[in-house]
Amino acid sequence: MLIVICTLVSLSSAFAAEYPDKPVRLVVSWAPGGAVDVIARKVAQKLSEQTKGTFVVENKPGATGTIGTQQVIRSAPDGYTLLALDNTFALLPFVFKKLPWEQEVPFIPIAVAALQPVVILVKGDSPYKDLASLVNYAKANPDTVTYGTGGAGSAPHFSAEAFQQAAGVKLMHVPYKGAGEAMTGLISGQIDMVLLSTPSAVSQLKANRVRALATSGNKRLASFPNIPTFAEAGMPGFGITNWVGIAAPLGTPKEIVSRLNVEIRKALDSSDMKDFLGGMSAEAGNLEADGFLRLIKEENARWAQVAKHADIEKQ
Repeated sequence: MLIVICTLVSLSSAFAAEYPDKPVRLVVSWAPGGAVDVIARKVAQKLSEQTKGTFVVENKPGATGTIGTQQVIRSAPDGYTLLALDNTFALLPFVFKKLPWEQEVPFIPIAVAALQPVVILVKGDSPYKDLASLVNYAKANPDTVTYGTGGAGSAPHFSAEAFQQAAGVKLMHVPYKGAGEAMTGLISGQIDMVLLSTPSAVSQLKANRVRALATSGNKRLASFPNIPTFAEAGMPGFGITNWVGIAAPLGTPKEIVSRLNVEIRKALDSSDMKDFLGGMSAEAGNLEADGFLRLIKEENARWAQVAKHADIEKQ
């Protein structure tokens, strides 16, 4: 029996050492050009360099990320089809009446590739000079201050609902077809504010077309040290942070999952990856697989509370 066990362990180790011996698909559940896609492509590049294998990104957008997710969870659990996803996954139970999978988490979380703070943005010449002035006006004038999102049930929509609950204000929702359109609406003066992850805001902040009133996270952004945190701006209870992670189908060998976790974390520790994420005002996730799973469940519980008190109709 001991010989058999040692043989199986040896074969598993050899299997992991040879991985990957053919191209690995990294499925992105969103269209090209977004934060998840851009980060996934950098991760794929680093994994290809480190393993001497081939990791290629394949975009499968649609249905709030469920199309790509469903494709991956139905794929062979051999480590050659992976999923790049973001915190939108934790929102899905409160967006759809029924999801195309039964499990709470229908995949194996491997690693968090990046953490992205959320910033509250107003137009560059907005009368709101700080968070307090916006909140005070919104309290005195309910349903007057408008905010844009990429659509009802999107991550920015949930973030804005969480903000309203934390600030004790009632804002007016203006849904657009995407976060890019919402940003355009802000710059043109159609709406008063947006809540977006930092990668979506960096270019407009640098061009001074928009002004950030506060950022989530425990510290100020290194690239924009003049932006206060929500805690510094008077809202210590608002701590939403977006994330991008990598996952595999259930049943994927634990040796492969462990190897991928090690390789991804190695990539995140590299200087060029740190520079890359820093340029997006994001930072490395560097979580173990178990930590990633806990993060998903914590996020799910958080959004359940937000959805309970928000008027977000399920599709």
